[in-house]
Amino acid sequence: MGKMSVNLCGIELDNPVIPASGTFGFGYEFAELYDINMLGTFSFKGTTKDPRFGNPTPRIAETPNGMINAVGLQNPGVEKVIYEELPKLKKCFNKPVMANESGFSVEDYVYTCEKVDKCEQVGWIEVNVSCPNVHGGGMSFGTSPEAAAEVTRAVKAVTTKPVIIKLSPNVTDIVAIAKACEEAGADGISLINTLLGMRIDLRTRKPVIANKMGGFSGPAIFPVAIRMVYQVAHAVNIPVIGMGGVSSAEDVIEMMLAGASAVEVGAANLVDPYACKNIIEDLPRVMEKYGIENLSDIIKGVK
Repeated sequence: MGKMSVNLCGIELDNPVIPASGTFGFGYEFAELYDINMLGTFSFKGTTKDPRFGNPTPRIAETPNGMINAVGLQNPGVEKVIYEELPKLKKCFNKPVMANESGFSVEDYVYTCEKVDKCEQVGWIEVNVSCPNVHGGGMSFGTSPEAAAEVTRAVKAVTTKPVIIKLSPNVTDIVAIAKACEEAGADGISLINTLLGMRIDLRTRKPVIANKMGGFSGPAIFPVAIRMVYQVAHAVNIPVIGMGGVSSAEDVIEMMLAGASAVEVGAANLVDPYACKNIIEDLPRVMEKYGIENLSDIIKGVK
């Protein structure tokens, strides 16, 4: 059997498969279904300084080959995450976890990242400057190189753990933003977050979600994600985590060939809670099929 382990910012993963933030809760919910220690790691639910109820419902709708969501970063706030959610997770997950942090100001990002940086369970901090479903924050920080770099510098100044900046695809030049984050001290880049999408119900003549527009994810965005991962991975000298429509072991291999050191799986978890388990179990077969001895050898395998 081929070797599936990869290195992400100096931390060894048993395999490159990582459930994406917002699709895996705080992990222990899925631990009731299977042993989540088989995962490389996972990125827990996006956390903000203060508790958030999120956007009004309906806020999730299926579309052909994907879904639109505008959950709006519903979470209990960073204090409850640290003192209630992480202790629950510790009972069923013995690996470092990825903390996903969001904010509405640079000060918000600094506050939450400094807090989670002190948590022993946290291995990486994934800074979300790319959420399209909240107003007055989130994606606005990820749409310009200057703003993304400002957040990166501020967070790096108060943290000791690897900081991975999660970027938005809703921009004209993803490479310029990624390079600005690298220059500001980012240890890694993750991309892509959801595309901004919208559907209209023909019967009611209203948008299918209350927020009107939301994050479009699922298999339909996979080619866009591959293109952006390829562009960024070949422009920066820090690890890239690829995501966007990944739903099979073949997709994981393709992401890694494009340049991803690890791969996040998002919407597929909401369709099938066993998606990541199935992908990991199928990876050895796909590696053998394509003559891959070590997964780490194929990163940036396409020039």
